[in-house]
Amino acid sequence: MSAATSGGRRVVVVGGGVAGLATAALLGHDGWQVTLLEKHADVGGRAGLWSRDGFRFDTGPSWYLMPEVFDHFFAMLGTSSAEQLDLVRLDPAYRVFYESHPEPLTVPGDAEQTVALFESVEPGAGAALRRYLDSGRRTYELSVSRFLYSNFETPRALLGGEVLRRTPELMRLLFRSLHDHIAAHVTDPRLQQVLGYPAVFLGTAPRRAPSLYHLMSWLDLVDGVRYPQGGFTTFVEALHRLARKAGVEVRTEADVTRILTTPGGRGRRRAQARGVALTRADGTQETVEADLVVAAADLHHVETTMLPRELQTFPESWWRSRDPGPGAVLVYLGVRGELPQLPHHSLFFTEDWDRNFGAIFDSPSQVPDPASSYVCRPSATDPSVAPAGHENIFILVPIPADPGLGRGGEDGAGDPVVEKVADAAIAQVAAWAGVPDLAGRVVVRRTVGPGDFATDLNAWSGGVLGPGHVLRQSAFFRAGNVSRKVAGLHYAGSSTVPGIGLPMCLISAELVLKRLRGDRSSGPSPEAPR
Repeated sequence: MSAATSGGRRVVVVGGGVAGLATAALLGHDGWQVTLLEKHADVGGRAGLWSRDGFRFDTGPSWYLMPEVFDHFFAMLGTSSAEQLDLVRLDPAYRVFYESHPEPLTVPGDAEQTVALFESVEPGAGAALRRYLDSGRRTYELSVSRFLYSNFETPRALLGGEVLRRTPELMRLLFRSLHDHIAAHVTDPRLQQVLGYPAVFLGTAPRRAPSLYHLMSWLDLVDGVRYPQGGFTTFVEALHRLARKAGVEVRTEADVTRILTTPGGRGRRRAQARGVALTRADGTQETVEADLVVAAADLHHVETTMLPRELQTFPESWWRSRDPGPGAVLVYLGVRGELPQLPHHSLFFTEDWDRNFGAIFDSPSQVPDPASSYVCRPSATDPSVAPAGHENIFILVPIPADPGLGRGGEDGAGDPVVEKVADAAIAQVAAWAGVPDLAGRVVVRRTVGPGDFATDLNAWSGGVLGPGHVLRQSAFFRAGNVSRKVAGLHYAGSSTVPGIGLPMCLISAELVLKRLRGDRSSGPSPEAPR
């Protein structure tokens, strides 16, 4: 049902992260009366900003992939990525440092140069990479046209001609691991790790991810890696600005504690959402009436704390057999002097990946030692994120999703496990990248641990990304975006379809809009006229 036929019904969006802001902007632009409620003083959620002593740190997402998803989202609101963001394509795309090899591999921002790089490492790997990337492109295009923008309300998405023609191939990609698919193309461990690392950003490991996700390598090796000047906070600001322009009322320091419902019966089979209860910053209670509620906060938190057990579509028992993805220690460093050894993005890979991933995902889990890590140096591209003569460094170390591992803090004041992981990561960067005095040049330091994600973001199990993209949590197997127990209650964000990452959060917002419009098509929605 569109706003044009609903009498201007009222919508409450719970959560001011990327998915919440995007959903509010789309619904507001479509004519709904929207109130967005965010428990913190600022919007952004995981995509936040932390500043100190002239340093500006993006606290979450740092890879800008799938640019056409951003382009389409902005076009739906009558604008464009170019109007909202100052994007730079990175070259090199990233550098990979190896525990088992003294020389890093620098992955260029050009696909042909990357093919040549693979060939220089392993004869025949260049041609194999071409085949791998061509398959990735075709799989990605099929995913966009049939799966990513689908609510799977009808079997139509699975019955298209191209899907039927490619069913044997798709079945192989679904039931073969990404690790095995890569091994069938290249044998050099370094090249295998370059093609396998995207599994981490999908919240899982190469042996646990379906090989369908080899499409991710096409995205970063061919489609390219970009960065919005000013940091990812400029993207959040753009969403906030467009939501306000669409008439959305954005209220911060409004902590939603309960979804209000009216009981079913008398012709109504299900309970009906009628608004939310919240607590203000001063401790006072308030209710906000609405005809529709969209929960864009962590789905586990919403279902298990905001609804009574009998109205939970995804109760605690449902989550016990699910995979929360990895936790992480995040390290924000302000560093004196230059760090030319590090490009904008760097990856540090341990030799024994199976042991590393097993420590994180197997039971019982443990903090891997040594651990692989990801390092972002945005000051390589953007001088605004650090004072003159200094560098801005962000380190992410995947560890088990376990809030008991502790919380971080400033200047080494976090819990012991978190600070130990941070110290090891700094030492790893210093040794492998050839910056022996790195620790002594740190002038600003802050850490974040799984306990922070659980407390500050209500993240299930303290996970850093959301439920991992193993087979049973991918595509139509992932948690749906509408309540089966409460009419008028919808979900958006990384916990639900289509999944993890900024582009997926934008698509999840569009999927809510498609449900309300009664649009059961499998592709992107029509874009607004300029």
